[in-house]
Amino acid sequence: MALKYLQSVVGKRKTAIARAYIKKGTGKISINNRSLESYYIRPISRMMIMQPLELTDNVGKFDINVNVRGGGLSGQAGAIRHAISRALSRMDEGHHKVLKKAGLLTRDARKKERKLPGQPGARKRYQFSKR
Repeated sequence: MALKYLQSVVGKRKTAIARAYIKKGTGKISINNRSLESYYIRPISRMMIMQPLELTDNVGKFDINVNVRGGGLSGQAGAIRHAISRALSRMDEGHHKVLKKAGLLTRDARKKERKLPGQPGARKRYQFSKR
């Protein structure tokens, strides 16, 4: 299923949702109409986003335009990585095995646990008093 242009692929992480549009090009990555370098100052987040491209030897081969909303910067980076991984997997079946082995195609379902009634937080309990 080799496509020249993939319409859109959705990736999710925590409460962030990213929609990635990928086409053959020069390797330009834009996030919410800003460059990767201006959107992510932390190198760890940039490394996360580039991980699926590096694993499949596609750095500089695709132009990627991403719309991301919700969550914080870390959750958004995870959502973008998930979307790019899914797009690469759909474009070339050979990439699927590599990305699956690295765990990039699995949606990370961990979210913040809600505050529970009768407790000060999700896990914390009020101090127990015997007397």
